[in-house]
Amino acid sequence: MARPETYQRLLPPMRGLAHDFYAFCKTHELRFQKCSRCGGWRHVPREMCPDCGSFDYEWAKSSGRGQVFSWASTDQPMLPQFADAVPYAIAIVELEEGVRMATWVVDVPPDELSIGLPVVVVFDDVTSEVTLAKFRRLHV
Repeated sequence: MARPETYQRLLPPMRGLAHDFYAFCKTHELRFQKCSRCGGWRHVPREMCPDCGSFDYEWAKSSGRGQVFSWASTDQPMLPQFADAVPYAIAIVELEEGVRMATWVVDVPPDELSIGLPVVVVFDDVTSEVTLAKFRRLHV
């Protein structure tokens, strides 16, 4: 985990519905929007349900369990702030609720990732204001 006073990487924008998502992460809860009309889960947060068009939703708690859907790895840092992390992979994790999110799998080297690898959420308090949802291998 990063030391909050020395975190140098880019942080997500803390405005609009993204602010709500990260406010739950700050309390170490993974929540996604769930449509009050059709029950569809969604991420990235947005005002309207893409399935039924409803503007009614709740922030429902996720199980935090999922599997690696895809990933891309690199041996060269895309930005100087990531030089200490190479090689690294950005993974797409599909949660049990059906939503997919871009994230890090923190305990698996890129060459050991596989489609379907079971993972569970962990929270990284990167600053005093921002907590990121990341994932680790779920030993089943």
